[in-house]
Amino acid sequence: MTGILIVNEFVKSDKFSELFDMFDEAAKRYDIDLIKMTNGKAWGMLGENSYNGLRPLSGEDDRPDFILFWDKDIKLAFELEREGYRLFNRAQAIADCDDKSLTYLRLHHAGIRQPETFISPKKFHADGIISDDFLEAAVKTCGFPCIIKECLGSFGAQVYLAPDEESLKARIREIGDRAYIIQRYIRSSKGRDVRIQVAGNEVVATMYRYNDNDFRANITNGGSMKPFAPTPEMADMAVSACKALDLDFAGVDILFGEDDTPILCEVNSNAHFKNLYDCTGINTADAIMRHIMNTPVEK
Repeated sequence: MTGILIVNEFVKSDKFSELFDMFDEAAKRYDIDLIKMTNGKAWGMLGENSYNGLRPLSGEDDRPDFILFWDKDIKLAFELEREGYRLFNRAQAIADCDDKSLTYLRLHHAGIRQPETFISPKKFHADGIISDDFLEAAVKTCGFPCIIKECLGSFGAQVYLAPDEESLKARIREIGDRAYIIQRYIRSSKGRDVRIQVAGNEVVATMYRYNDNDFRANITNGGSMKPFAPTPEMADMAVSACKALDLDFAGVDILFGEDDTPILCEVNSNAHFKNLYDCTGINTADAIMRHIMNTPVEK
């Protein structure tokens, strides 16, 4: 079995290199020939071959059996699917998870519990003008403090806590013409959440994340972690979210509501799992490779 691992050519760090090494080692354990390729090379090969498809090795006739798409180059993902490749995850699933407003809408219509959320109206210019109607409705429902998130962002970045209307307006003006959402702040989950890794509609591993010095629990922002046994309701919420978003695998973040009622926070299609491995000893790369092997793919 042969696959291509698509990665971003311009994102280079030890954090990403460790993850790609974990995929490579897992592929070898399952006798999968996994070839890493950057999105830049993929675009070049598509054009060079007049859209006749990628080849994992020069001169090889057979197309790869699958593509493990570990990037956010959505246009490339859609183009590869048009060429007939099976992507893990699929292009639309990655797109829906990459934009927090789209994630919210998909899960809202699937009936999954989330914080009350308002999606910013489309803007074309960073002119500092704020919609009074939108802001009034959001503040009336969400109150203060509230959460403001840019729709595109990872590792807890571009997520802010606004204690009052003045700070909220200042943050919106700073965001400019970029899309964002305003959400109710879940006080009972301050500085803590649960990360549940799902693959093939099954829970792979879970960790509890906590931070006494920040409202966000992300490890990248200085949080700590420990193994955690999710409640059946948490596990069901995580799997249901992945089904609603048509995901092969994902990291699902769940907040603690009143009486520890689970509230879905975010879904990450390309969730980094090295911290989860360090915390639990469970290798998500193995679970992803098993899922790929067990998924029928037409070439």
